[in-house]
Amino acid sequence: MRLSIVISVLNSHEIVRRQFLHFKTLGLPGDVEILIMDDGSDPPLKYEGDLKNLHIIPVNNDTMTHRDKGFFADGRVSVARNLGAKLAKGEYLLMTDIDYVFMGDSIDAGRTLKYDKQGFRRQFGALTEDGYLTQNLSTLRQYGLLEERIVNGLRFSPHPNNFIMRKSVFWEIGGYRTNILEREYPSGGDRWFKRDWSARFAEGKVTVSPERTTIYMFPNGQWCGDVDANPLGLFHTLSRKTKSNHWYSKQKAAA
Repeated sequence: MRLSIVISVLNSHEIVRRQFLHFKTLGLPGDVEILIMDDGSDPPLKYEGDLKNLHIIPVNNDTMTHRDKGFFADGRVSVARNLGAKLAKGEYLLMTDIDYVFMGDSIDAGRTLKYDKQGFRRQFGALTEDGYLTQNLSTLRQYGLLEERIVNGLRFSPHPNNFIMRKSVFWEIGGYRTNILEREYPSGGDRWFKRDWSARFAEGKVTVSPERTTIYMFPNGQWCGDVDANPLGLFHTLSRKTKSNHWYSKQKAAA
């Protein structure tokens, strides 16, 4: 197996259904697998299609490593990603979340990558009910995307939680830290992972591809005016309004 795509999910059942349709349209090569890490969805996620390399993995005390036990069913993305990396058969990992849409060029990049890591460019987009990517502005408005974002273009800054990485390097870094999970959600695991990676990069121990492909994110959260914005009710309902969320704290202080 060349590439393992690891996607963490909590509920978001309709988006999962659309993603499954989207995966079908991509025509996945035989050396690519998709691991859907179900972090306590209610009801549990199911797949009844015929993509042989698509697997739904429950994140619970039966599947987690000892150090992570006790942290599940509450959006602990760090635990879900570590478990996905543990079970992945691919030489490379493509890690993202269910509200992102990747295309065939990102799969090709993961299958042919010669570096330790590749990042992504980001644009806003959504999957139709039939599983096709759209950037139709009226559709994005229905999702609640702020008009200022539409006027200023659909591109926005990259995020460290979306990447392709050599699996061996993922574990050399130590994976995602789980000693911070006692903090309230969101625990900031993505920021620590970025720091751990950056430290190794500064030491010249890892390499990064100069190329990036584009992934597309469903409008939600702060891009719709509030970190908990979920206009169509398609995503999990865990609140991000905590002290650890710097964007929300800054906005409240300025209000």
